[in-house]
Amino acid sequence: MEALPEEVVIWGALGQVLLTRDVIELNGSKVIAVFAEDDKHKAPFPDVPLYFGWEQFESWIRDKDPSRIGFSLSINMDGRKRLAYHEKLTAKGLKPVTLIHPSAVIAGDAQIGEGSQIMAGVVIGPRARIGKQCIVNTRAGIDHETVLEDGAEISPGATLCGLIRVGTCSWIAAGATVLPMVRIGENAVVGAGSVVNKDVPAGTTVVGIPARPK
Repeated sequence: MEALPEEVVIWGALGQVLLTRDVIELNGSKVIAVFAEDDKHKAPFPDVPLYFGWEQFESWIRDKDPSRIGFSLSINMDGRKRLAYHEKLTAKGLKPVTLIHPSAVIAGDAQIGEGSQIMAGVVIGPRARIGKQCIVNTRAGIDHETVLEDGAEISPGATLCGLIRVGTCSWIAAGATVLPMVRIGENAVVGAGSVVNKDVPAGTTVVGIPARPK
């Protein structure tokens, strides 16, 4: 993995930010600011300043060299928003950082897209392809030849067997299991603990064992 910039900002101030900062610092970089969309959020860290909204970001970046600063998007359950901020921040000259926890096990020929987060205990199998701004959270398993399209999110403990395709901005919730060769359409949701044994159409939420449309 390419080395992270020495300084990184995080967009998003809820729980995922704790995991994100941990991986950033394990890779030897420093979090210098956190940004949230509005002032309803509390500062997640006592030693890192919190700013609110795009206007405060533009004011903050004005006297800095953005080419020397990386960014990570700690926004759960909203891949579309992650992709939108990815475009806005790269347009400002910042660099999306790809985060891989040291405890993750990733096959040598697996591909990880820019800005994605691979958290502690994750296993990613041979020929898997992870798009940009995906989140693969704690202890999730992505088996051989599985594809996550841009903005997809896999929650803690979820298991994706081989030859699965997860559509753009879809979300597989905690502890769910997706059986081999299933296709999950874009913007779909698989409920926590569900077992998916057949294709899920785009924009559909499925729950249960076996998973059925909600």
